[in-house]
Amino acid sequence: MNVTKADIVDKIASETGLTKLETKAVVDGFLLSIIDALADGKRIELRGFGVFSVKSRKPRMARNPRTGDPVPLEERFIPAFKVSSEFQEKVHEKLRSAGSQDSQASA
Repeated sequence: MNVTKADIVDKIASETGLTKLETKAVVDGFLLSIIDALADGKRIELRGFGVFSVKSRKPRMARNPRTGDPVPLEERFIPAFKVSSEFQEKVHEKLRSAGSQDSQASA
């Protein structure tokens, strides 16, 4: 199951007492501020969550898969996210415990 931005807004609104409209504005503002900072070449570090950064890809020659003709690709800038060790451990522990509960239930 996927979690959408609307699901996140609903969860935050129910936990904070803000309206969904207010919460949506906060979530949108948060995401936009990350995009703007990355577009300015800045690095975003959220302790306990992870680091957003921009990585550059060198220019290279690629091939058109249909014709086989060479296609030059310019240098590209790709947003990247590196998860924090706390985040990674929490996800690992929760999924591992859920997996062991599933295997016990099926046994």
